[in-house]
Formats: sequence, structure tokens, C-alpha cells
Amino acid sequence: MLRRSTLSLTVVLALSVGPDTGYGQAPVATPPAYPSTAVPPAAGSGGRLDVPSVVQTSGLPVPRYVSLKSDRVNLRNGPGTDYPTSWVFKRAGLPLEVVKEFEGWRQVRDADGTSGWVLQSFLSGRRTALVLPWELKPDKPAPRVQVRNDDSESAKVVAVVEAGVIANVLSCDGRWCLVSIANYRGYIEQKKLWGVYEREVVK
Repeated sequence: MLRRSTLSLTVVLALSVGPDTGYGQAPVATPPAYPSTAVPPAAGSGGRLDVPSVVQTSGLPVPRYVSLKSDRVNLRNGPGTDYPTSWVFKRAGLPLEVVKEFEGWRQVRDADGTSGWVLQSFLSGRRTALVLPWELKPDKPAPRVQVRNDDSESAKVVAVVEAGVIANVLSCDGRWCLVSIANYRGYIEQKKLWGVYEREVVK
């Protein structure tokens, strides 16, 4: 699972955003050092392991991205409460990809590829995205991404965020996404976000 978790964002002022920005000081958003996005469930949870082959859909596109409403959501091995819990998500707003539907349950996948079933009622259509989650490495500093005031690489840097931070996705044009993070709002290249598809337009 992801090695960093964000229940809330801590925003601090960096001494410098680095020599490649040219804009002097800029705020930096960093995720608190929680141990994991999801944690193992309590021992002793049992249940069936088979999954029904008949899938009923909501009429919404599959796959699609959603986000978690709650900061505690059970990820189960199948679509029902009698299936064992494989993980417990502890990160409200975490983006997930819905890959299958069965009645009121959704099979989801996180940025690490971990898959399981959650109740639809714990999911929101609000779009969020993780910044460069694939760049998080153990015992290495998280890389940083610049947030700009326009959808251009030459636009002014308004903030710098660490990989693993959750961004609220306001819109995307296929190349850039307008996002909000804490009290900051600006543009991040779409290819640096997990929670939006390549060239997807979000309005």
C-alpha cells in the first residue's frame, strides 16, 4: 500500500522551490507521515472467498474514478459483509478506480493496484487525485511537484506539493488539471496525477 497517508494537509513555506523554478519562495504541501494508506484488519475476520460471476451495473462508466467519503472503509474480498476484510482504508478523499459493480457493491483498485470490494455508500463521485504516488520510495525523500497559476510550464509557481498529497480535481483538459490543495489552487500536469485518465476531460 502507499507509504504515506494524508488525513489532512500541512502547508509550510519552503526556503526555496529549487533552482529550476525561478520564482523564489513558494508554499509546499506535505502529507503527514502516517504509516500507510490502508492497514490490515483485525485478526479473525472470516467469510467466503468466491465472487459472483453476474455483474449488475449502475449505468455509469466502468472503469471510472471515485473517492472515499470516510476515513475508515473496509475493503472486502467479495461483494458482501460476509466476505472477509482484507484491508481498512484510513484516508478520506483517497481516489479509487471502480473496475466492477455488483448490486450495491463496487470492486475498486487503489494506486498501488490493491483491489477489493466496498459499499457504494462509502464512495463519492467527487474527483480527487494523488500526486505522483508511483514515485514514493521507502527511505527516500518524496519528490515535489510545482503547482502553477496557469496551464503552462512557463506560468508562475504558486505552490509546491510532495508526492502522495491528495488534490481535489476541479477540471482537466487532457494535459493540465486545475486542482485545489488546502488553501491553494492551481494547475498540475495531468500525467503527474493518479485519479484521472490520460487525456480525460473533466468539467
